Amino acid sequence: MTAASPTLPHRAGLLPDEAVRLLGHLGVDERIGRKLLAQAVGHARTDLDGVTDVKKTTLRAIAEATTAAPLQIVERELAPDGFLKLLIELPDGQRVETVRIPVPCEAPGADLSAFEGKEKKYIVCVSSQVGCALACSFCATGALGFTRNLSAAEIVGQVLAVKREADRPVRGVVFMGMGEPFLNYENVLRAAKILSHPSGGAIDGRAITISTAGIVPGIRRFTAEGHKHRLAVSLTQATPKKRLPLMPIERVHPTEELVAALHDHAKARRTRVLVEYVLLGGVNDAPEDAVALTKLLDPKLVKLDLIDVNGGVGGYARSTREARSRFLDVLAGDGGLPFGIRYSGGQDVAAGCGQLAAGELGRAPGPRIAP
Repeated sequence: MTAASPTLPHRAGLLPDEAVRLLGHLGVDERIGRKLLAQAVGHARTDLDGVTDVKKTTLRAIAEATTAAPLQIVERELAPDGFLKLLIELPDGQRVETVRIPVPCEAPGADLSAFEGKEKKYIVCVSSQVGCALACSFCATGALGFTRNLSAAEIVGQVLAVKREADRPVRGVVFMGMGEPFLNYENVLRAAKILSHPSGGAIDGRAITISTAGIVPGIRRFTAEGHKHRLAVSLTQATPKKRLPLMPIERVHPTEELVAALHDHAKARRTRVLVEYVLLGGVNDAPEDAVALTKLLDPKLVKLDLIDVNGGVGGYARSTREARSRFLDVLAGDGGLPFGIRYSGGQDVAAGCGQLAAGELGRAPGPRIAP
């Protein structure tokens, strides 16, 4: 399988107007631009053989001036619950990980009766950077440091890698893999636009979620530009001085500024922002931590997404059943917050939240339970 050229424009990264700008001298107009996008992304094809109503000489010129080579899948690891982790090599030899998430989840013993007659589908968790500079203490990617941003074509290419061999349609994308999406804003939003374009991935824009660790200028820009993609914000601790050692981004974009930005986004979009909270046993799962959350966040504007810590990064343990119960009782009480508990699948192959490291750190030990 041939690696994508680092110099030629990649057709999976070109919106129709960009195709016109780059390839207009070859006779490419908006109509042809849509056909190129449909072939590369909609049909996940690497050739131009299926493009109709375009002169063969034009197609040959386009083929010589561009590429649609697929990203290389180095390794596949399938977990018992149906989560599939792909180790993907980029054209320059750098590697990222992508996760294929089944809906409904195929966890052993799961009750699938509620999904009878409903479409079975996949959601793809994509990476936006090689490594990450934010160094969140509970995240394997953060332990790698930052190498580079991914191009829009490399982000879209991860979805295409899943799509080409999937037995279900891809109906959603979450930017929750390796990297901080809002530190690669232009490429991430271009990729999201390609994936939701009718001629591209044709995924409902509302089924694309972009998660940030708290890049406030990115949130503000995202709000001002009116994108319909869903926003998720990683918080993990409501008290600033306790959040700082967990998420050093607190030093740059303090909690107060972050919450103001996400509240403003919710008001502008008239929808709740998903606030992600990684439960760390004995660290942020006490009743007073839950009280701090209820005082910080507006229950009309957010929904809390609770995630059990995975892997051994940072030496954290999962909450005990008793601690979790006390924490949830506060959230569910008067003046509490709406919340859900995210199933973090794929842990058997290190594909769970916070475990992606492109094989660089080796297989982290499984989550411990706090004594």
